[in-house]
Amino acid sequence: MTDRFSPADRTAALESLLVERELVDPAVMDGFIARYERDVGPMNGARVVARAWTDPSYLAWLRDDATAAIADLGFTGPQGEHMVALEQTDDLHHVVVCTLCSCYPWPVLGLPPSWYKDPAYRSRVVREPRAVLAEMGCSLPADVRIEVWDSSAEVRYLVVPQRPAGTEALGVDELAELVTRDAMVGVARL
Repeated sequence: MTDRFSPADRTAALESLLVERELVDPAVMDGFIARYERDVGPMNGARVVARAWTDPSYLAWLRDDATAAIADLGFTGPQGEHMVALEQTDDLHHVVVCTLCSCYPWPVLGLPPSWYKDPAYRSRVVREPRAVLAEMGCSLPADVRIEVWDSSAEVRYLVVPQRPAGTEALGVDELAELVTRDAMVGVARL
């Protein structure tokens, strides 16, 4: 038997029921959605990365105290209390996982993608990171070492991807548009 209602239909029906029973205020929900679209999300991390690419003193600060450097750009809050920045290089590739649950740096990356919370990703990326990355479209040369970082309630990571070649003339805003969430988790390269 197939379900004739799509996930969108079921979501709309559930929302309607919650509003009808006055368990949810639509204005409050709209506020949450707007906040995550405007103020919390990968665009924040992209701004951090673009600033690090263009400002050597900021990059040094980010290396030394990522929490403070990120907070200086206004990105703070739960899940961002203790941040560590990891820089990609030609020889070293970082990838982030949370093996226990789904600890994720919400202030700079927004909501975690479903694959990040998936038990298969959480267990396999630790055992066979090169294979998992390749399956996700990130094939790395054999001579590139991979380090897997396990996020926790105590520390969360932001991967600083390598700046793409040919972007020397771009400003911070233009550079930020090139940065993806997946690159800041380490499952993609730019």
